[in-house]
Amino acid sequence: MKSNTEKFGKTPHQPSLWTRADALKVHADDPTTTQPLVSANFPVLSNEVFIWDTMPLRDMDGNITSVDGWSVIFTLTADRHPNDPQYIDENGNYDITRDWNDRHGRAKMYYWFSRTGKDWKLGGRVMAEGVSPTVREWAGTPILLNEQGEVDLYYTAVTPGATIVKVRGRVVTTEHGVSMVGFEKVKPLFEADGKMYQTEAQNPFWGFRDPWPFRDPNDGKLYMLFEGNVAGERGSHKVGKAEIGDVPPGYEDVGNSRFQTACVGIAVARDEDGDDWEMLPPLLTAVGVNDQTERPHFVFQDGKYYLFTISHTFTYADCVTGPDGVYGFVADSLFGPYVPLNGSGLVLGNPSSQPFQTYSHCVMPNGLVTSFIDSVPTDESGTQIRIGGTEAPTVEIKIKGQQTFVVAEYDYGYIPPMLDVTLK
Repeated sequence: MKSNTEKFGKTPHQPSLWTRADALKVHADDPTTTQPLVSANFPVLSNEVFIWDTMPLRDMDGNITSVDGWSVIFTLTADRHPNDPQYIDENGNYDITRDWNDRHGRAKMYYWFSRTGKDWKLGGRVMAEGVSPTVREWAGTPILLNEQGEVDLYYTAVTPGATIVKVRGRVVTTEHGVSMVGFEKVKPLFEADGKMYQTEAQNPFWGFRDPWPFRDPNDGKLYMLFEGNVAGERGSHKVGKAEIGDVPPGYEDVGNSRFQTACVGIAVARDEDGDDWEMLPPLLTAVGVNDQTERPHFVFQDGKYYLFTISHTFTYADCVTGPDGVYGFVADSLFGPYVPLNGSGLVLGNPSSQPFQTYSHCVMPNGLVTSFIDSVPTDESGTQIRIGGTEAPTVEIKIKGQQTFVVAEYDYGYIPPMLDVTLK
């Protein structure tokens, strides 16, 4: 397998590298990059459904947007099954952990609304059954397009395959709540090509998902970030000197890290409506470091491009590790080069005492970070856990140059709007 530079050749840009040397600087439990402990007594948004990835309604510039005073979020959602025999254990009790772990196979896109930016009320499914072309509706981005309330929902249609798609509808408001109407025609946009981005045929554990469209504040063009893996047959990738970086003596052994091939992908729109896209080489690769760079997104601040993504402990390569949480990189221009924030990339990780408490963080332009509760220990040994499937406390980070700092914690699921749009 060719190295990063050889592989992408003469292209508009060379992907930046998250190196093994960078990852060696990751340290859990640094108070400036660690999410505060989540109490085991957390409230649950709904006893009827699990929710995880949260997608606030926003405009194309990234601003979190309310409509006629109503805040709106979209979530990946699955019914809870407390009475289903499939999830009843040998003692006759509801096995919520197994139900929770099975949720991805039945994930659907739901929406919620609120007057307060918290205390969310369930609106229901965005698309009727049968509208989406595949079994699973996985994460993406809802974009408020105009004052007529039109919304483009970009998301991932999964099984069979994985396709970046979008569906257009409208948000309708009354004094009493919010409705989503007209989400009836799903348009496929693009799939992994096997040349820049790995396909399922090349790797059954590939990732290709999480579209995040944006308009570049400098050139004005419409682009889209997404999660991918670098193309090539599984196990064929080369972890060379560039991917290793400047490591100290004794850290040259990369083990089986050739299997970790995550990247942050980017595409550019050929039209203004976002119906026709061209995939470009990745912005960032993590070959030999990590196998997942999920839900990539930007914050544009001080003329810089702050690229955030989420990743897991279990997706790290041999001999490097880090907590579940947010990782970030910064550049002076869209196509880089990107350098890891805080020297390592770690921006907000779970504490080692509660390694799975939160995930799927979204960093908003106002510095607030939303996520969902996965599982929290209920005893000192950590053997007993409470499953979440609900909104986590919102955390605020401050971004200063190439550093970030945790500075505040707010209520569960607090996602205040940055601007309000009055529908016409």
